[in-house]
Amino acid sequence: MEIVIDRMTLPHLFEIKDELISEFDDFWTYSIFEKELENPSSQYFVALINNEIVGFAGIWKVLDETHITNIVTKISKRHMGIASKLLEKLIETVKLEKATLLTLEVNETNTNAIKLYEKYNFKKIGLRKNYYGQNNNALIMTLYF
Repeated sequence: MEIVIDRMTLPHLFEIKDELISEFDDFWTYSIFEKELENPSSQYFVALINNEIVGFAGIWKVLDETHITNIVTKISKRHMGIASKLLEKLIETVKLEKATLLTLEVNETNTNAIKLYEKYNFKKIGLRKNYYGQNNNALIMTLYF
């Protein structure tokens, strides 16, 4: 199984439009992504297996800092290394652009994601209380270059 990472385009977005909320995530809507793809400060990538979109990830760049907006794997394709490949692509992209750090928020109950970020040397640097709603805190994690 080969995972191919490619730059997200409008045709990619249209392909997953009807399954964004049910198969990927319940926050990022088609209209949000449409605007993000036009934003010169953001970059988005898709993960493909046999030309099927199985995940996506994005970053925002502000000056010399970069923020991961999301890394999402299709529910039926989780635990196959897709998120790792997407994260590696984000790190590679950020390094090429000479960013000083890469940061993100992750739900403190999402132990799989936290382990993934720790594997790539992200450090816990803070907490955002109720970031994901009532009693759902976010850990702030950062990778310094």
